[in-house]
Amino acid sequence: MWITRVLSAALLLLELAVTPAVADSSPSPSASQDDGAPTEAGTSFRTATEIEQGRTATASGSTGDYLYWSFPADAGQRPTVHAKVKLPEAHAAQTWQLDVYDGLRRRQSCQSGAQTRTAAADAASVGPTCVLRTVRAWSEPWANDPLPGTYYIRLTVVDLATSDLGLPVDAEVRVDSKDIGGAAAVDGSLARPLVPGAGAVSDSGEEESTEQALLASLEPSGGWASGWWSDRWVWTAVGGALAALAGVGGYALTRGSGRPSLVPPGA
Repeated sequence: MWITRVLSAALLLLELAVTPAVADSSPSPSASQDDGAPTEAGTSFRTATEIEQGRTATASGSTGDYLYWSFPADAGQRPTVHAKVKLPEAHAAQTWQLDVYDGLRRRQSCQSGAQTRTAAADAASVGPTCVLRTVRAWSEPWANDPLPGTYYIRLTVVDLATSDLGLPVDAEVRVDSKDIGGAAAVDGSLARPLVPGAGAVSDSGEEESTEQALLASLEPSGGWASGWWSDRWVWTAVGGALAALAGVGGYALTRGSGRPSLVPPGA
């Protein structure tokens, strides 16, 4: 009876661990227009427009412009950046590129997705995509691993005919994340996320004022380091329960049937 109870508790913990992972893995619905979402983009890292994950930001510009956005990403998340550029009716072949940088302005490589896309002549749109590596809670100083903090998106054309320079374009950007959970957990964490704030140092080495420094105000849902709890804890508890069950079961099988018989064999 007690074995059945322990096994039922272990299965319940296993179900609690699997259910959030299944829910988080479902893709977010795409939207062509989000009320309240930004409708412009910055022209540099310092003026990057902040966007929330799961919302579609739009902007108008010209071919040859650099368009910048920023978004927050926390430990355990695997962000995917989608971009779509609506091109004018008549144009030559163009190549657009999507780059993502972390809070230290280090360019992050894409785990998958085509971050450089070429639109054929007179194509209606082009859509580069970048799936980042999973954001880690901690990393070696020399490593280039993605860490919690602000991330920058830069969208621009890298190859076009001279006659197309300056043509008007409309851009859309959306960031969605998949929660990897305990599979990405590490033993360590940053003292604070890599978020730009007041007191930034300018290129000349002088400290900037609050008005001049770029202030990142957006945070992940639940705040920074919201992913400290993960299914790694549940799997550990389930493993401990199963180990205890195996130990008790093994003892029950090896302890014997009871007191030894006092009657000698053959009597």
